[in-house]
Amino acid sequence: MNAEFPVTSPGTTETSDEGRPDLSNSNVREDLAMAGRCALVHLPTGRTCLLPLRHKGPCEFHRPQEAQDIVAGGS
Repeated sequence: MNAEFPVTSPGTTETSDEGRPDLSNSNVREDLAMAGRCALVHLPTGRTCLLPLRHKGPCEFHRPQEAQDIVAGGS
């Protein structure tokens, strides 16, 4: 699901100015995205992917309470 965002090439760095262009997308939770998570929301179920940003493979969607625990300072 993160294929539209190119992975930074080895030896290059991403500046904070570049940020995450997907934050303007309504199916990405901004609070989780700012915590470095994929944060893609499966709209029909309300479940959110808690894997790291630009993870390999498919998203793993978790219950809203699990996502809220991440935002509140859990792992």
